[in-house]
Amino acid sequence: MARIVASENVSLDGVIQDPAGDEGFRHGGWVGLIKDNPELNQLALDEALGAEALLLGRRSYEWFAARWPSRSGELADRLNSLPKYVVSSTLRDPDWNNSTVLTGDASDEVSKLKQELNGEIVVPASFQLLRTLIEHDLVDELRLKVFPVVLGAGRRLFGDTGAMKPMRLVETRCIDGDTAYLVYARR
Repeated sequence: MARIVASENVSLDGVIQDPAGDEGFRHGGWVGLIKDNPELNQLALDEALGAEALLLGRRSYEWFAARWPSRSGELADRLNSLPKYVVSSTLRDPDWNNSTVLTGDASDEVSKLKQELNGEIVVPASFQLLRTLIEHDLVDELRLKVFPVVLGAGRRLFGDTGAMKPMRLVETRCIDGDTAYLVYARR
């Protein structure tokens, strides 16, 4: 059975909107370039190397698919070769190689996927999908890269849930001098 591992960039005040700065959000670009942060770059590579597959929402899939197929290097090679599953009711013909669209109910589709695969299914970004997965107790691990900035506005990582979702802290470290890396597992 596979494990769902969510991986998110988040500000100190919980904002996840537009970390790269290309969505038009007035505070976008708060992460900077990962390639300029050696430890973050290595963390991204290690996460990709440890993944069995990627699971994405449509918007995140389109963002990744517009960038990674044309790139080269170890991280690009790994992301391009991984199986990718996209939860979407509108995407029909994904053009990034090894991509499969899951068109049914998100929680049902992901539950089936967890049964079919082994290893880690990494969910990068995709906060709307992540909220659904958390609500249905499908997230096994949450990896947060907490950047030292308070944005004061923007979409937050967590929304309302039907019930409390207890987690336990399993790892902490400081990345590139000022970014906290926090790993939580579901209790």
